[in-house]
Amino acid sequence: MAINLVKGQKIDLTKGRSSLSSIMVGLGWDPVAAKKSGGFLSGLLGGGGGGGADVDCDASVIMLDESGKLKSKENLIYFGNKKSKDDSVVHSGDNLTGAGEGDDETIQIDLKRISPSVHRLVFVVNIYNAKQKKQDFGMIQNAFIRLVDNQSKEELVHYNLTENYSGKMSLILGEIYRQGSEWKFSAVGEGTIDPDIGSIANKYA
Repeated sequence: MAINLVKGQKIDLTKGRSSLSSIMVGLGWDPVAAKKSGGFLSGLLGGGGGGGADVDCDASVIMLDESGKLKSKENLIYFGNKKSKDDSVVHSGDNLTGAGEGDDETIQIDLKRISPSVHRLVFVVNIYNAKQKKQDFGMIQNAFIRLVDNQSKEELVHYNLTENYSGKMSLILGEIYRQGSEWKFSAVGEGTIDPDIGSIANKYA
């Protein structure tokens, strides 16, 4: 059964799970509907509605070294570079709308293949061309990140972002990081005004 986290919580992924080696990271979001229908419960669950804004969100992974630095552009995984050099991180590709239920974009992580020089994986979602389109995360709802054990198909962690991110063009949803021989996950939930993934990556350069 998945552990539901709140902002700032951390969890050990591999302690007690020695067999855990391959995980799927699912990221999801929905456009805010122009109109809600079906009453309070339907609205709460993101149901109903007469169509939302045309917002294209992109998920990315920034692979950082022990000092928290992005040492190579090859360690930035996004729709334009969908696979890490060591094949440890593989991006599913771009979802242009965020429509529908479930994961909008997925990222496969092979923990055993991650280079020893990589100590932290930062999961980011940003709005494509946010500045030009005058869009921000006030136009997005139901954002989440979840981790699934690929072998058992068990959902390990689920984190729903619940804050109001109006005015923010990028979200740092969570991080997977090393601590000794273990891998842990941190629910970050931080919004930024960075207009694109390049701007976020430059912060770690």
